[in-house]
Amino acid sequence: MYISSEQLKQDLINVGVCAGDTLMVHASLRALGPIDGRAEALVRTVLSVLGNQGTLVAYVDFEPTPDIPYFDPQRSPASQEFGVLVEVVRTWPGAVRSLNPGASMVAIGAQAEWLCHGHPLNYGYGPGSPLSKLVEIGGKILLLGSDLNNVTILHYAEHCARLPNKRVIQRTDRMLVDETVVDVGIEEFDTSALVIDAMPTDYFAQITQEFVDARYAHTGRVGNAPSILLPAPEFVSFAIAKMEREFGG
Repeated sequence: MYISSEQLKQDLINVGVCAGDTLMVHASLRALGPIDGRAEALVRTVLSVLGNQGTLVAYVDFEPTPDIPYFDPQRSPASQEFGVLVEVVRTWPGAVRSLNPGASMVAIGAQAEWLCHGHPLNYGYGPGSPLSKLVEIGGKILLLGSDLNNVTILHYAEHCARLPNKRVIQRTDRMLVDETVVDVGIEEFDTSALVIDAMPTDYFAQITQEFVDARYAHTGRVGNAPSILLPAPEFVSFAIAKMEREFGG
């Protein structure tokens, strides 16, 4: 039996999503169950709960293709690694995409332009990034049956935490700038793994679960998916404190 948009809407409200929220979503459509209208219906329902003053945010990265082997903010698809939903958000009418290739974010709604504008190429998960602005504006992160180890905003916490021996990477990305494909040098803390070697591989999941266990988050079910709503400022502060306490030297 399909899960209706009305049920999804009520479930989102019950877990704590409010009109006017700036909401970053991580979702597993498989965990949510058979939604009537699939990913498009989920996006439409989230936007209806957020209302005209709310904003939906997603981390999309980008997927090189044979036709577009470089980063084109308008045309490059979202990374396939993150599933179907983020590509639906990217292609939604009125969606705004930030201009950092690997840290690329998409937003729809009242704060979309502000969130995505001026995304630094260097250290794109740090100050000035959409992640930092999500914290600044008092946004929320919604996990809909998604892996607790894949909570993108914790890369912002890694950036802010005072930790010794953070791995720094330098790479060259090809991207479209003013209708010309150019090579752009980028430097950032390594987000392909945890930022220091001493952290266990499931460290992000540990942080998230401890935050939930401390009753700082809202929990419930959306569709069939166990779901968690995290207040971004408090969650990031909690994560930074834990990182510095355990690995700050």
